[in-house]
Amino acid sequence: MTVARAEQAKREADRERSVVQAADGGPREFYRVAGYGRLAGILAATVAIAAVAQHLLRKQDFLLGSLAVFLAVFVLSTIGSATPWGVRSRARSEAKGLRKSGSRVLKRNRGKLSAQAAAQVDGALLEVDGALKGSDKGLPALEAKWRLNATLDEHLAFARKGAVREYTESIGGAILIALLLRAFVFEPFHIPSGSMIPTLLVGDFIFVNKMSYGLRIPFTDPAKVHKLWERPPQRGDVVVFINPHRPDVDYVKRVVGLPGDTIEVKDNVLFVNGVEQQRTDVGDYTYKDRNEYTDTDMDVVVHEYVENLEGHKHPIIVRKDPVFSHNGAFVVEEGRAFMMGDNRDNSQDSRVEGGPGQIPFSYIKGRASIIWISFGGSLGIRFERMFRGVN
Repeated sequence: MTVARAEQAKREADRERSVVQAADGGPREFYRVAGYGRLAGILAATVAIAAVAQHLLRKQDFLLGSLAVFLAVFVLSTIGSATPWGVRSRARSEAKGLRKSGSRVLKRNRGKLSAQAAAQVDGALLEVDGALKGSDKGLPALEAKWRLNATLDEHLAFARKGAVREYTESIGGAILIALLLRAFVFEPFHIPSGSMIPTLLVGDFIFVNKMSYGLRIPFTDPAKVHKLWERPPQRGDVVVFINPHRPDVDYVKRVVGLPGDTIEVKDNVLFVNGVEQQRTDVGDYTYKDRNEYTDTDMDVVVHEYVENLEGHKHPIIVRKDPVFSHNGAFVVEEGRAFMMGDNRDNSQDSRVEGGPGQIPFSYIKGRASIIWISFGGSLGIRFERMFRGVN
């Protein structure tokens, strides 16, 4: 069994050497040795998965659609392994990575080695440096990496981590960092409804800055545990918050009222403390909404304005039929914020009976900061909205 494994390892090494050597010779030589099968397979798989993703996104199945998009991107990202440039770059990158980890191991364990063994490891490290600096070819780096690996196995095998342990630690560290960032700094959030159109569209994925209004301790009840260094939001901020009546549901709305404010809505015109918030007429605005009876998209034509909320300008839309308008007057309670959607006549917010009500500061997760990707439109992805700030 050991002999068979050794022969298999030798065949794999010979194959890798021939492919990297061919990559150094240019595209014609590379594809003569490696063939076009892998390249064609990656491209075909990417196109097929992208087609499935587009179909799902057009049906507004954003969960499976977004997963299909990320899978297509991942498959496409492997295309480097089917090009001479990618193969050459990978050989050099792996040599550089082994040189870095080998240098670390030697530094920690130099005192445990004889002078001769330490000199051999130093020499193998310098050989990798020379291969990387001497040219941009992949084969010299590959062979120097192999020699360094053999030298490390000979003299420092007792201190080297196994491949499984190294990958486990790397992946575990990345997951831990991601969880900490999500818990305390940024959290992704998906826009499932049209209540914030035109600022946020159905299918937008945003990052929420969780440090904006204080640090919320994860896995605690916001009704009992307030944030550390808690501070109120600013009027006009777009925020994500927990619905106090349904703690498992997050909402996204705009802050229009702060403690002590009197908020009044008359015929879809907003008044704050008796002062009318001026708005500029933009014209008709058309968006698609889902008909709950036919399960098909329908065009909704509304009117768009740019509202000046005490200096914070942002777009809003209102229905042309006044029967949809929500009128009323409200006094904002201490320690709470009054929320309204930018789609004024299609939003379950602080104005609406049965809605979330006025939101305690401790229930606010953070401020919506950036749209990092947006699914929808004729192509399945709205590229023009990617990495756009939320105003």
